[in-house]
Amino acid sequence: MKRNIDTHLLSWRDTDDARRKVLLVRGARQVGKTYSVQQLAATFDHLAEVNFEERLEAKQFFDRSLDPRELVQKLSVYLDTPIRPKETLLFLDEIQACPNALRALRFFHEKMPELHVIAAGSLLELALSEIPSFGVGRIESLFMYPMTFAEFLVASGNEPLREILYAASPDHPIDPVFHGKLVDQWKIFQLIGGMPEIVEAYAQTNDFSRCQQLIDSLLTSLGDDFAKYRKRSPVIKLQETFRSIVMQTGGKFIYANISSGPGSGGYREALDLLVKAGLAYRISHSSARGVPLGAQVNPKKFKVMVFDAGIYQRVLGLDLSAHMTADHIALINRGHLAELCAGLELIAGRSSHLQPELHYWHREARSSNAEIDYIISIEDRIYPIEVKAGTKGQMQSMFIFLNERELDRGVRVSAENFGEMDRIITIPIYATSRIWDLLRVPTTSGSETSASS
Repeated sequence: MKRNIDTHLLSWRDTDDARRKVLLVRGARQVGKTYSVQQLAATFDHLAEVNFEERLEAKQFFDRSLDPRELVQKLSVYLDTPIRPKETLLFLDEIQACPNALRALRFFHEKMPELHVIAAGSLLELALSEIPSFGVGRIESLFMYPMTFAEFLVASGNEPLREILYAASPDHPIDPVFHGKLVDQWKIFQLIGGMPEIVEAYAQTNDFSRCQQLIDSLLTSLGDDFAKYRKRSPVIKLQETFRSIVMQTGGKFIYANISSGPGSGGYREALDLLVKAGLAYRISHSSARGVPLGAQVNPKKFKVMVFDAGIYQRVLGLDLSAHMTADHIALINRGHLAELCAGLELIAGRSSHLQPELHYWHREARSSNAEIDYIISIEDRIYPIEVKAGTKGQMQSMFIFLNERELDRGVRVSAENFGEMDRIITIPIYATSRIWDLLRVPTTSGSETSASS
């Protein structure tokens, strides 16, 4: 399956030796990191791959010297694979299981810059926090997420629809026929999510029961992984926190809502672990009176969303096999699914070199309570984003925010077509990941394209 990260990997491969750094691919388990690196490896003569969770004995090579020349010599013999500059891709997978291998990465850049080296892993935030002065300026990070809607379209055989999606803009809405088809595909994507194994199963079989079984299996695997964090947080607290993230989606996250029973402490640490593992994302509250938005965060106010919509659906207990007989609006209004999916697309549509980050705004007042789902900044300009599940919905909070901050543009994400009217740019929810690019291109001044055209 084609992934957006493939372009970044090829660009990294072709960077000259003096500027190319060791690459660290970061993301939650089973989002496709290993697969994408192995696809890149097909463009080399040789792949020298070590998975430190499978090949435990390989860790001993990093116990003494971290000199890359010695390491390459040992690994070449151990793997029975030549490791030569320009010809071989050295891939150190699940590198969080070998902290000394993480420490060695900087020396590959310093002493063997001509060798292409990629490392990947999950739980890297935890491992990196224990390594002082980790390779700053010598290591390049790429963040990887579950598949976006555009990637889903390609994987499911709808690449022409993807091309139509990427050719559209608020000045050039999509033909209503194709807009309807994209909405239908988006409905499916919301239900199964973007985990590569699930998307592949749907593309091959169109069997929602099978997808449901695979998501259940994936949830079991994630639960088994919690045991790996038990030194930092009890497994039961991780399980409770993970479920509570789903249940509290769309609202301010409240630790007291996780459990009211005895021993209710320790959930802060559990949440931090889940975020560091890439299984959840914080959405920080910002006063949004200027950029950077992160400088105006209230640490006591934040939302949290789970990393994949399919996982969200199954934790809620949705029966995917019954989706075709359900009313579309009823489905997408279940919980805060539309807001979650738009947020995930915003995170994945941002630069792969930046850590996941989103903000929201909320004003609590007796006479005027207002909230904006997401606040982003592009080229030092602030844009408020409101998400609507269907084609209707008031925009009072949006205009309150625009007027208070003296901003001239807001974004409405909904089931409507592209359009613009009265300071509001309308972007179809299936095109949410394109917001970062679309807002860099000035829309026609005074355009009043109908949102339903």
